[in-house]
Amino acid sequence: MNKSLLAAPLAALLLSACVVAPPGRGHGVGIGIGLAVPTLPVIVELGTNPYYDYGGYTYYYNNDRWRYANSRNGPWVDLPRSHYPRETRFRGRPDGRDRDRDGVPDSRDRDRDGDGVPNRRDSLPDNPRRN
Repeated sequence: MNKSLLAAPLAALLLSACVVAPPGRGHGVGIGIGLAVPTLPVIVELGTNPYYDYGGYTYYYNNDRWRYANSRNGPWVDLPRSHYPRETRFRGRPDGRDRDRDGVPDSRDRDRDGDGVPNRRDSLPDNPRRN
């Protein structure tokens, strides 16, 4: 009788170790070996918003980084650098960059290099060293 009492908990413990959970989704989740998301074209041209739809996915571009999701609602995952386009162009914006990463595009930023000197008084407004 002692052996049967010991066998039941041991069997339950061993069976619970065989449970396989599906891979997670969402922010910061790694991408497995079988990457299903397609590589972006060589040149991507964005309009006034930073979203790009391609291959059944929505891509989001911000501060030289690409993220992708099944829809604009997310969850967003970082796109591997091997899938980045060679060039990103912007329609209707001079270059769309944000050098000082303050959330204001350089074309509207009063201090686009973040050195504390306003662009109108900065001899090199794209160089972060004070001038």
